[in-house]
Formats: sequence, C-alpha cells, structure tokens
Amino acid sequence: MNTKNINSYRSGRHFLQVPGPTNVPDRITQAMARPTIDHRGPAFSELTLDIIPRLKKMFNTDSSIMIYPSSATGSWESSIVNTLNPKDKIMMFDSGDFALKWKIVAERFGLDIIYVPCNWREGIDPNMIEKLLKEDKRHEIKSVMVVHNETSTGVANSMKEVRDAINQANHPALLMVDAVSSAFSIEYLQDEWQVDVTIAGSQKGLMLPPGLSFNVVSEKALDAHKKASLPKSYWNWSDVLPSNETGFYPYTPATTLLYGLKEALIMIEEEGLENMYRRHLHHSQATQLAVNGWGLENHCSIPDKSSHTVTTVKIPENHSANYLRSVILEEFDMSLGTGLGILADKVFRIGHLGSFNDLMLLGALSGVEMGLELAKVPHKKGGVQAAMEYLISNRTI
Repeated sequence: MNTKNINSYRSGRHFLQVPGPTNVPDRITQAMARPTIDHRGPAFSELTLDIIPRLKKMFNTDSSIMIYPSSATGSWESSIVNTLNPKDKIMMFDSGDFALKWKIVAERFGLDIIYVPCNWREGIDPNMIEKLLKEDKRHEIKSVMVVHNETSTGVANSMKEVRDAINQANHPALLMVDAVSSAFSIEYLQDEWQVDVTIAGSQKGLMLPPGLSFNVVSEKALDAHKKASLPKSYWNWSDVLPSNETGFYPYTPATTLLYGLKEALIMIEEEGLENMYRRHLHHSQATQLAVNGWGLENHCSIPDKSSHTVTTVKIPENHSANYLRSVILEEFDMSLGTGLGILADKVFRIGHLGSFNDLMLLGALSGVEMGLELAKVPHKKGGVQAAMEYLISNRTI
C-alpha cells in the first residue's frame, strides 16, 4: 500500500459513501450561493410559504411542519419537550446506536423509559409493542418512540406494522418516529400511518448540508403540547408554529439553507417521489448482491427489512473494519461509514442515498472490492459484477 500525503492534490472527486451527510448537488450549492436577505422582509416570508407545502407533499401529510436550524438531535429534543411531562412513561427500543442516542436524550429529561430489547440484526418486533401496550391497562405509557430506518444497523422497521400494533392494543400513546435516514428516500406516509411526531434532517436524502431539522406534528401531538410541562424555550412549538401561516420565525433562521431546501424539493418533484423510492430500492438491492458476491454478510439478517439507504456489512472475524476503511480512504479517496456502538470495528457501512446514480454506486462498490483485496480481507471476487448485472437487467427507463 502506498503512503499518500493527505495535503497533496488528488485528482478526481472524493467518494463520500457514508450514510449522511451525503453529496450536495451543484444545483443546490448554486441555490445557496446567494446574498443574505432580510429574514423579516417579504422575500423571506414568500420563501418559507413556498417551502412548507412542498415539504408536506414529501411527508404525505396535511400536518404542521416545524423547521429548526439544527441537526436532527435538536428535533429529537423538541419531540420530547413539546409533548411530555416530567416522569412520563415512554416506550423505546434497543434497536441500534441511534435509538440508544435518542434514549439518552430522554433520560436527561427524567422520563421513565421502558427500553425494549431488540436483536440489532432484526429490528423492532411489532408483536412486542402490542403485548406491552395491552398490559398497560391504565394507559401510563404516553409515547411509543421508534427509529424507522436505523442507520447503524442497516435495518428498516415497518411503521405500518408499528401503527397496526398500537391500534390492535387500542392504546392512546403518541407515535413518534425518527425518519432521519428514511425521509425523502423511503416511502413515508405520515398521515396514513397516524404518526404524531416525525423527526428528520437535511443532510441525507434531502441532499443538503447538515443544519436543518424538522418536526412534522399531528393534531394529537399539538393537543399534547398544550399540556406538556417539560422545560423548553428555543424548541417551543408554540413559537415556531405561526411560521406555517406567516413565513416568519421567532429567531434568525438558516436563510441560505432554506434556499437550498427549496431547490432540493424542486429536484425531488422533478424526479418524482415514486421514481426516487424505486431508485433507492434498486441501489440497495444491487449493493446486497455485491455483498453476497463477495461472500460477506449483510448485518441485517432479514432481507425484507434491509434498508434502502445504507448497507451495513459484517467484517470476517479477526479482521478490522476500521483498517479496511482506512485502506480504502488512503488508496481510493473514498469514505465509508464506521461501525457504531457495539458494532465498532465489526462492520462497515455503504451509504447509497441522496443525489446518487448507477455509475456512482458501481464506482463505490469497485472501491470496496479493491480495498478488500488490498486489506487482505477474505472474500470472493465478482461482487461488482453481480451488482452490474442486476442494474442492467432492472433498468427503469
């Protein structure tokens, strides 16, 4: 392996194959390259009032949408403080590293957490949700909080099945969903699934830099907000909610990112939601075929639950996923996602979401296949070929 000087020029583009932040298209970069405007003036109000209905279409909702200048972690906190009271009982799931991080936020507000064990290779069992809610005869559980697409494990949980479980239990708990790595990439039906609070961010399927987060809020959640007594100031929905009608915010908004957001939404509309969902599914399936072709193992053990936006790959025993990633970065200027939490150094993650096409995917998979060879990780040849054959035989045009 050659030693590269990280300060020297490297021709070509860097391959950013982490599952977020994702590549920012030129159209969005150019849209953001505008002078700052008065966020109290009519041009800004017009911008916001153009964005809100476009966002609602993306989430398949008529609900209100709060836009915050923050990472999605801020919207996690917002979801909690705007709907719950001190010592409220909530249900969360040990389904991956990001679910754990959400739990930590809830702990810091002193909530009583039922933390349901899960197999990180299988995700959430809706039957367990139904069982626990039926046992809660006094309806003490105020919220069921789930991660739709767990970025650390590559497992996608069915929100329809989660909603069905809550309905079967005839339980009034709020349904709150982390859709950070699924929104704008995997079909998401806010109203049909009766989601009460959705958490999302700008830096994944939306193709923007980090810095914007979203709460999509049902009427039921707004009713809970009226009685919620956890401390809140910056995150207070009551302060932000009027933006849906006036276009103005109670603080200085991320004006430049909002210009990029409008362009991103226009681009998604031009592609079409169904086409976008299909593209992400095809790239996920091609990547899984590549993993199988290499003789490696997808961390998600249930094929139908494999994420459409990220594939988490197990590294063979006695080998280091971090070493493989370092070889690929040094030799081919490509960044892969690291293993998180209990999966540290045991897996690597291939992001395939956002502004992404077939040739970009095959380039990324080629980098992995060459890296496996250079890092002397036991594998078979032909993973890229398997992905290529799939993409050729499943053309959508």
